[in-house]
Amino acid sequence: MYKALMYIKERYGNPTIIVSENGMDDPGNVILPEGLYDTKRIHYYRSYLTQVKKAMDDGANIIGYFAWSIVDNFEWRSGYTSRFGIVFIDWKNNLKRIPKLSAYWFRQVLGNY
Repeated sequence: MYKALMYIKERYGNPTIIVSENGMDDPGNVILPEGLYDTKRIHYYRSYLTQVKKAMDDGANIIGYFAWSIVDNFEWRSGYTSRFGIVFIDWKNNLKRIPKLSAYWFRQVLGNY
C-alpha cells in the first residue's frame, strides 16, 4: 500500500487520494459465533492503515480511507459466501446484524482521532 500511494504522489504530482474499497474477506460458510472473532481482519486493517499513515507522514495527500465493507454483503463473483463486513449479517435469522471484533477495533481506532 505504501509503495502504491507514494508512486501516485510522485508520478501524478501529489493529487488528493481517497483509498476506497480496501478490505479482506472470510471465504466460505462462516458461522456464528466463530464469524465474530475476525482477528485476521484486524491484523489486515492495522497493517494497511499503518502503511497509509506512513505515506501521509511522507507527504502523500490522502484525505480518506473506506473499509470494505461495513456489513457483509452480496459479492458479484461469490454471492453471499464471502464476508467482507466488520458487521456480521445472519442470513438465516432475519438479517440480524452483529458487530464483529473488527467493528469494535475500528471504533477504538477512530475514537483516537
